[in-house]
Amino acid sequence: EGGLTPSHGTLETARGRLRIPIMSMVRPRGGDFCYSDIEFEVMRRDLLAAKALGADGIVLGLLRPDGTVDADRTRELIELARPLPVTFHRAFDMTRDPFEALDTLIALGVDRLLTSGQEPSVLEGLDLIVELVKRAAGRIIIMPGGGITARNVAKIAAASGARELHFASLELREGRMQYRNQRVFMGGTLRPPEYGLEVTPPEAVARVIAAAGSR
Repeated sequence: EGGLTPSHGTLETARGRLRIPIMSMVRPRGGDFCYSDIEFEVMRRDLLAAKALGADGIVLGLLRPDGTVDADRTRELIELARPLPVTFHRAFDMTRDPFEALDTLIALGVDRLLTSGQEPSVLEGLDLIVELVKRAAGRIIIMPGGGITARNVAKIAAASGARELHFASLELREGRMQYRNQRVFMGGTLRPPEYGLEVTPPEAVARVIAAAGSR
């Protein structure tokens, strides 16, 4: 279902342990990106909490039922977020017209756009990403993300012309539970399984960074 708003404890712990910039997601639930009034109020409060906890930037995405960017609500959240930079996430990939959406985000003053080129992965959406980078012309940062690995990162960086990339390097690891009740499920699916955990090992991140720098 993608990333969700981190808890107060998660963000505070990360801020206390990390010296790199932290961009905090504001997304109250999985599913689509068309939010009710109550969900939008939750987003406003979560954004303000992230600022108070020391986030270095905000990541968000809101759409209207017709597949366009929800400009009014996005503008309101941008105003709340300032002076922090704002990234519009892959809700963009669900818009009806990518170039219309790009123009809207630029007009709103969004700093960065995360996209897979409206395809399941960056490699599949590379043609659109190249066109987005050209059309953006430096007015907004286009950050490809989705399926980037150490094997393809150099190709993607070179072909897209993008200067920033987004990746997760997730690996599935066994959880620590020794006793496992196989009759009950608490939300686990076939992937990841009930007693598996998806983690991002530092060495996997290092491999992607090294590969990106080799181009």
